[in-house]
Amino acid sequence: MARLFGTDGVRGLANRDLTAELALDLSVAAAHVLASIGAFDDHRPRAVIGRDPRASGEFLSAATIAGLASAGVDVINVGVLPTPAVAYLTGKLGADLGVVLSASHNPMPDNGIKFFTRGGVKLDDVIEDAIESRLREPWDRPTGAAVGRVKMDTGRAGDEYVDHLVATIAAPLDGLRIAVDCANGAASEVGPQALRAAGADVVVINGSPDGRNINEKCGSTHPEQLQAVTVASGADLGVAFDGDADRCLAVDHTGALVDGDQIMGVLAIAMRDAGLLAQDTLVATVMSNLGLKIAMTSAGITVRETGVGDRYVLEEMRAGGYSLGGEQSGHVIMAAHATTGDGVLTALQLASRVAGTGQKLSELAGVVQRLPQVLLNVPDVDKSRSSTDEGLLAAVASAERELGDGGRVLLRSSGTEPLVRVMVEATSLEDAERIAGDLAGVVRRQLAL
Repeated sequence: MARLFGTDGVRGLANRDLTAELALDLSVAAAHVLASIGAFDDHRPRAVIGRDPRASGEFLSAATIAGLASAGVDVINVGVLPTPAVAYLTGKLGADLGVVLSASHNPMPDNGIKFFTRGGVKLDDVIEDAIESRLREPWDRPTGAAVGRVKMDTGRAGDEYVDHLVATIAAPLDGLRIAVDCANGAASEVGPQALRAAGADVVVINGSPDGRNINEKCGSTHPEQLQAVTVASGADLGVAFDGDADRCLAVDHTGALVDGDQIMGVLAIAMRDAGLLAQDTLVATVMSNLGLKIAMTSAGITVRETGVGDRYVLEEMRAGGYSLGGEQSGHVIMAAHATTGDGVLTALQLASRVAGTGQKLSELAGVVQRLPQVLLNVPDVDKSRSSTDEGLLAAVASAERELGDGGRVLLRSSGTEPLVRVMVEATSLEDAERIAGDLAGVVRRQLAL
């Protein structure tokens, strides 16, 4: 049986995979597990719960609140707010548990549920497994005054989050015009609010969520609108969030996309210059472009690599005491200010660097010269042999010799499908396409089912 929790909570088609019943049961089990490991310290526990604007989030958050309250947990419902806002507020308010109903960048019909422990930290795998194992177990229900109480926040939580974000920037954004694509998502109010509070003139698109239009051909996964609006409005830069605003991509004044690798490069150098980059080290995943590593090496910054997923970036940051990490997709974690990727925080920090240096974003991002990258999926193969098949390993070694220091090869097995991903970076697109195509053919032959 497949594991219920994925790399970022439980996700699926709302009301089919993720039902009200499952949301309620997960909440009860989470309360029981956290109580059993001493997370509540024998006091009456409190939880913060928020969601993105999906229509299904209305009934799923109601079910989650019901589950927590029935287990004796007091609940503060902050309504529609970004995932990183819920994480921040969990810590700020001294809550024992945080819950977010969101499927991030996924299409509107999907939804998800993820939990934070005290301090706004994502759950470890072992705790998630314990929650799954205790679903629907018999339990003694509290009664009378022992049941949890529910309080609806009136907007103060969002204001506290915005104040926190604005306080982190080194230079105000006065004089900057910034185009913002809110993806009709959770940052539709607080994203523009934070940028305006920092001094920017803000042009907003896709900031009118109606429960159905989240991520619909907009946001960080569809930056085309933002690119056009940034140029048309004469903005200095544009920023795009995803549905729950835990990621941010950017656009320079010419409409050129600035991805997560380039954003991390800009922020790493800014933090190094300010003496804030712990151990002069940036944490990135194996999917980050080799151009980022080359640029950071030139800047005297070490890059530590992890597996794909922001949770693995965060684990490495905690283990090594590092202050900055992230992914090519735009998840950027700044440990001094957040416990998870925060798109609005990233946008503020990036814009503050532009304002503080007086340079255009195109100049700052130009430090990272991306190598051409080709990614091919090879389906219907025996992925279990991708790291042991001698013929495939020999082909990879040959490709790596040909590329030398000017490229790299990465083979990754899918976690959910009989599929192997072949990624090649090279100094020219032609070489990347040729070598990736050749290796995909080897994977197809050598790992045939």
